[in-house]
Amino acid sequence: MTDIQELLLSRIRDVADYPEPGVMFKDITPLLADPAAFTALTDTLAQIAADTGATKVVGLEARGFILGAPVAVRAGLGFIPVRKAGKLPGATLRQAYDLEYGSAEIEVHAEDLSDGDRVLIVDDVLATGGTAEAAIHLIQRAGAEVSGLAVLMELGFLGGRARLDAALDGAPLQALLQV
Repeated sequence: MTDIQELLLSRIRDVADYPEPGVMFKDITPLLADPAAFTALTDTLAQIAADTGATKVVGLEARGFILGAPVAVRAGLGFIPVRKAGKLPGATLRQAYDLEYGSAEIEVHAEDLSDGDRVLIVDDVLATGGTAEAAIHLIQRAGAEVSGLAVLMELGFLGGRARLDAALDGAPLQALLQV
């Protein structure tokens, strides 16, 4: 494990039985509260943005906003929020996706992405991959290209990476931590 991985992992708190019994929640708020750890995370993700040739950063609601916005600033790129449906004013593109129990929709402002944009998607956790897959489709529908997907943590046992292989079409998926 690298020094940065050790630092990040040491600042993530396990919360048993949250939000329901049997779930081990990974709380990143201690990491966000530690300026050295948060800076190291931001710098690492900004380097990934540079390495993938991104021209914009998309953050997925809600913790992807917390991570993606400073990454965009550090990398000198624009930041685009992908929100739950109904949260953005004006013209939007909307994408539905299935959840374990039900479905959901996300959206982005229609004018925020266009042909020629290369987009790095940033989020805190890759679990089943449903939200990330929907974001990939939104970005592509807007005419932009996905340059990569970067997450703080990947919950590998939930199979999100396998779900995203086809949608990413060769773009890298980088998880800083595997849990």
